[in-house]
Amino acid sequence: MTSRRLFLAGISALALSACTTTGRRPRADGRVVIQVDEPWATYYAAKTDEPFPVPAIDLRRVPQQFWRQEVDYPTSHAPGTIVVNTSQRFLYLVGSNGRALRYGVGVGREEGLNFRGNATIARKAEWPRWTPTANMIKTQPERYGPVAAGLPGGLNNPLGPRALYLYRNGKDTHFRLHGTLEPYTIGQQVSSGCIRLINQDIIDLHSRVPTGTKVIVES
Repeated sequence: MTSRRLFLAGISALALSACTTTGRRPRADGRVVIQVDEPWATYYAAKTDEPFPVPAIDLRRVPQQFWRQEVDYPTSHAPGTIVVNTSQRFLYLVGSNGRALRYGVGVGREEGLNFRGNATIARKAEWPRWTPTANMIKTQPERYGPVAAGLPGGLNNPLGPRALYLYRNGKDTHFRLHGTLEPYTIGQQVSSGCIRLINQDIIDLHSRVPTGTKVIVES
């Protein structure tokens, strides 16, 4: 049987999700102990070794298909390629022997906002600075106008702890693979077009891929 590990979460009125790998029981001190199978207990635990500590994820609020996991993925793409399927809300890091590491993602809130086609990761950043694009400020001035000058890296930065910058033909597409301030929207159409991952997942992906990695975004 898969080993289990316990971690703590604050009291929540949320009901347990339908997945069978989580459970909870009350403690005398009023907190709730969440019981989660490995490796996910480790994957989504708080990361305290970062410049800005990354909070743990309450997996009751994320459908299990969007948890990081190795899956069968027969493909002609070379190992090391990243394939994003925006309709499925999955990102695949192609491995060998017909396998891939799959991550759940959030995508553009409107179909026209999503990037399509091939790109290359030309730059990687840890705790990157974020500046809204001119189009973001134009279309949502009340939201992005006050931060038009940009935000430094940190827990309030929309890019999260890591960003992978997509270029095409040597030019910045202004699309990114990055973290999120809203981890419980993974699997939904929510972003301004970039591909967002749970913060623990973008940290993991960032560590696995070098600059020059090919990225394919398809529907």
